[in-house]
Amino acid sequence: MTDSDSSTPVLRLRGLSKSFGGSQALSDVDFEIAPREVHGLLGENGSGKSTLIKVLAGFHAPEAGQLEMRGEQVKLPLQPGAFRALGMEFVHQDLALIPTLSVVENLRMGALSHRRGIRPVDWRSERREATATLAGYGVHLDVTTRMNELQPVEQALVAIVRGVEDMQRNLAASGQTQGLLCLDEPTAFLPRDQVDQLFALVRRIVDGGASVLFVSHDLDEVLRITDRVTVLRNGHNVGTVDSTSVDIAGLTKMIVGRDLEAMGAIERTSERGGTVLAVTDAHSAALEGVSLELRAGEVLGVTGLVGSGFEEIPYLLFGATPLSGGEIRLFGERVDLRRLRPAWAIESGLALIPGDRQRDGSIATMTLSENMMQLSLGSYYRRGLLDRGDMRRTATQLMDQYDIRPRMPDLGYGSFSGGNQQKALMAKWLRQQPRVLLLHEPTQGVDVGARLMILGLVREAAAAGAGVICASNDYEQLAMICDRVLVLARGRVVLELVGRDVTKETITEQSLLSVASSSQQPTQAQETA
Repeated sequence: MTDSDSSTPVLRLRGLSKSFGGSQALSDVDFEIAPREVHGLLGENGSGKSTLIKVLAGFHAPEAGQLEMRGEQVKLPLQPGAFRALGMEFVHQDLALIPTLSVVENLRMGALSHRRGIRPVDWRSERREATATLAGYGVHLDVTTRMNELQPVEQALVAIVRGVEDMQRNLAASGQTQGLLCLDEPTAFLPRDQVDQLFALVRRIVDGGASVLFVSHDLDEVLRITDRVTVLRNGHNVGTVDSTSVDIAGLTKMIVGRDLEAMGAIERTSERGGTVLAVTDAHSAALEGVSLELRAGEVLGVTGLVGSGFEEIPYLLFGATPLSGGEIRLFGERVDLRRLRPAWAIESGLALIPGDRQRDGSIATMTLSENMMQLSLGSYYRRGLLDRGDMRRTATQLMDQYDIRPRMPDLGYGSFSGGNQQKALMAKWLRQQPRVLLLHEPTQGVDVGARLMILGLVREAAAAGAGVICASNDYEQLAMICDRVLVLARGRVVLELVGRDVTKETITEQSLLSVASSSQQPTQAQETA
């Protein structure tokens, strides 16, 4: 089979339907991707995006639908792994890399060359070939480096190059040239100033003749990198638009079914009380003398460029990573830094929502109910036995309160979408009524609807009297919920933004200028509110 002409879609789905029990995940979906196109796929968690991708990967069998690749019909369901022979490859959010192996071992894992003799693998040749392969995509790395020693963006680049190389190898074997690379949330855990590197690689891949399916919740990124965008809502295709003909407000309306303004503004009317947390001259591996003060009812943002140290602040204050010096006062009392550990922090009224919810905030193999009740398991023991029925009832109430779907408390936490996992994590901590709430990228990898709900919950916590610290480089998010924002560079606070200066544009500008400002004393922007 050879490629058809350039007007024939690389991939075309018609009438695709898939249900799980009584829930319709996909309903009569039509979808196509053109040659040499970056095509975005958007939708809220639960809209059907993951189901569509898993049908293409052979993980799910649809009840109805037709698939064409380069104009030729392919029988559904696909068998697991059959996508490779069709010229498709998938790079998922977790990247599927082995952290303790080197770049060359990860990159060449599926195609190691062998030679006869005592040493079956010619590692010198493999290193040389891996270096040349990466350089061909504009990626320059020491291929002997272990994966866990690379920056997140470098790990993502290696995973994508490996996917493209595997795709090209399979295309050559079948006599085809038009492949499809599916990138499922590739930027979810990347700092914003590293996304450009990944996008340059995506464009290089398209210039080489492949098409790319780009799945993301970040609407800014989608509009930057894609040619067209398809939106799914409640399992239906609600439309495909040219990326140059739509803006974020238009995409949001397609995704959630109503205008952003109609979803309600984030309330910022909480009154500030007394100081709940004061940090003076804090030092650690990432910080060089940071001081800050947090008041009850206040949302304080901390931000900066990657490596500036801002992202470490929630973990240092929670005792998850150690401080080497400085002073902390909690509710007016000096904290013995030797006692500052997560267990002590929880007992003292602190809560932490980590940036990586799957690694640091949950246990994927436990049920949603068990995860949400984790902090209060002791209250569910009856005569030495765990009352799981009572746990399920409480979990179901929380699922209703926080709109966590599906309403299945005994389902494994890892089976829920990212937005629902994050809402469950918020529910777990907020039901403890913390006096200090520490957040790191609280809306990372969630859809626009869940994002607004989570940000609303943050402001509700502040309105109830909690002091909130939000570490993020999502400048729009900080502008929506923060009363003040501290900008860090090289482990120090270089600027404080307050009042009308707490805007996305100002935070962005000052973060980019922060390195140049880091040699100066921190200043406070003029409050004009």
